[in-house]
Amino acid sequence: MFVTQLQSFFWVARLGSITLAARHLGLSQPTVTTQIRALEAHYGVELFHRQGGRLTVSGEGLQLLPQVEVLLLRAVEVESALRHAGDGSQGGQLRIGATAPYYVLDIVQRFAQQYPRVQVSMVSGNSQQMGQALAAYQVDLATSSTPESDPRLLRLELGQDPLALLVHRSHRLARRPSVDVADLAGETLILREPGSVTRRLTEQLLADAGVPPGRVLEIASREAIREAVIRQMGISVFARHEASAHPDLVVLAFAGSVPHLPEYLYCLHSRSQAPLIAAFLAASRGRPSTTPH
Repeated sequence: MFVTQLQSFFWVARLGSITLAARHLGLSQPTVTTQIRALEAHYGVELFHRQGGRLTVSGEGLQLLPQVEVLLLRAVEVESALRHAGDGSQGGQLRIGATAPYYVLDIVQRFAQQYPRVQVSMVSGNSQQMGQALAAYQVDLATSSTPESDPRLLRLELGQDPLALLVHRSHRLARRPSVDVADLAGETLILREPGSVTRRLTEQLLADAGVPPGRVLEIASREAIREAVIRQMGISVFARHEASAHPDLVVLAFAGSVPHLPEYLYCLHSRSQAPLIAAFLAASRGRPSTTPH
């Protein structure tokens, strides 16, 4: 109970909102409020100033924040160590973060065949979000298109693909064998959200060619972008392997040299020898793993 109370205090202080903290923790707002008030009452301290329905962290709360952050991180490390203590034969949990499923799903399939008792969960997001989730111990491994150089991270390259253009089959470009970047001038271009490597490379591709899009429509998931192209709301640039087959979609190669989108698998070096993480790394290298060490 003490740790959960500290979690509520920490995330309300960090996010500045009981609503956002409750959403982050998966709790109700009254539960978060009750935990903070119980902590304050037990120790006779005011962690927040309450004025007109707004919360501001008190001086005492600000002094405690760094220590609470260290304690919560240690608690997550202990919980992670317990989840990965076994060799997978009796179960366990492994959390994967993925910017795109196309490479990592093959690895998950190999891993699941070898460790059928291990529960694997996967969340998605852009490269920036996956890096943050990994650093915060919210996932055990993460894929990303960003080549991080942080020495705390172990990085494996899973593959890379050139950028390609995704259009509806009735689009004026659909029957061409390939397209030039200049052909995108004046088109409605559907882009991922800021923080996406695909978006950054697309904008770089256009800038290098001096081609302004006619209009930009921002959508924060690949699946939704594909649906938008199917509905003829615009065209989009994808990594070639991400553009899954659909009878209404056509994938066109760009003529000439274009950026390639890599995909990397990351974990923290300090956790790379945890049994289940080590087993997943072995699966990602395409080799079997017995009892990982």
